[in-house]
Amino acid sequence: MDIKHFILLNWIWIGIALIIFPILFKITVPYGRHSKRSWGAMTGNRLGWILMESTSLLVFSICFLWNGFIHGLASWLFFAVWLIHYINRSYVFPSRLMTKGKKMPLAIMFMAILFNFMNGFLNGYFQGNLSNYSPEWFYSPQFISGSMIFTLGMMINMQSDSILISLRKNNSNGYFIPYGKMFRYISCPNHFGEIIEWAGFAVMTWSLPGLAFFIWTVVNLMPRSLDHHRWYKREFQDYPKNRKALIPFIL
Repeated sequence: MDIKHFILLNWIWIGIALIIFPILFKITVPYGRHSKRSWGAMTGNRLGWILMESTSLLVFSICFLWNGFIHGLASWLFFAVWLIHYINRSYVFPSRLMTKGKKMPLAIMFMAILFNFMNGFLNGYFQGNLSNYSPEWFYSPQFISGSMIFTLGMMINMQSDSILISLRKNNSNGYFIPYGKMFRYISCPNHFGEIIEWAGFAVMTWSLPGLAFFIWTVVNLMPRSLDHHRWYKREFQDYPKNRKALIPFIL
């Protein structure tokens, strides 16, 4: 694919995200606590999660390595960052979930696979075939600030996931109010952390595919966070009144 068509594909992908964004505020995506059988055939939560998240890992890896192993050091680092995140999301995280008996619609799984395929392809193809970072990139403001932002987001995301998982340490399938760390301020710090992660990735790669992935992350997670927040307030009369949904003190 030549650079002009690749750039056009990125902008089309961003355009689709912006069209879908307002629609997602009116639809509660039915998986997790919002799961509904009215969306058709179901599959197990853990299996569905592994299949949809590992798509991004595999597609990025294939695109990055398709033309061989000769890449710049910066591109290899961005590949490693992608691997670290998605090995955790595809295999480590679902192995820790107490999700026995829980289901998700196959329709949601396949939509997530498409989403992860596109983001994995755009970023993997760029890093493996089009990027040309100089050794000085490691000293650039974009790389330094982006790396710090990405690391902060990953820490918030993983810490919040651990708190949520610990709520079910007694193998309970019920839901509880999470407390501590960023949960003092927002209902979905795991989503907040992931948004920060991919903002950092977009900055440190300074790439159009990185920007597209960040935009899609916001489009997916902001409406979902608001759905979670409303659900918590409906289910728990003692839910902390000062908590926001996604952004501390703001939203």
